Amino acid sequence: MLSKKTKYGLKALTFIARSEGDSPVQVGEIAKSEQIPQKFLESILLTLRKAGILGSKKGKHGGYYLRKEPSEILMTEVMRVLEGPIAMVPCVSLNFYEKCDDCPNEHLCSVNKLMIQVRDSTLKVFRNTTLADLSAT
Repeated sequence: MLSKKTKYGLKALTFIARSEGDSPVQVGEIAKSEQIPQKFLESILLTLRKAGILGSKKGKHGGYYLRKEPSEILMTEVMRVLEGPIAMVPCVSLNFYEKCDDCPNEHLCSVNKLMIQVRDSTLKVFRNTTLADLSAT
């Protein structure tokens, strides 16, 4: 299941991408519009800033802005930052691989084979979806 952190992060990124002009978007504006608890949203936006997806500006007219064009922000990057590994089990993860403790042979494991298919299908969707796709109205 998708965590609230990821769901809210996607909503916030979409809101920022849809914002008109070059001005940073204030946290309170996003929180109110998307009905996201502001303190939780601040934490999510900070995570996205640390990952280089967002930039921030302090001060009266401060807020958050995208560091790249929406068409350059792939969902694989966003999902890994907010949700962690894309694979459902560690033995099929491309970036966070770990051998499963309860599996003597990955190559004969039916769960492994199924989860590779799930991972590959999920990656195909995420790799072919950008923030521009999500924010298109």
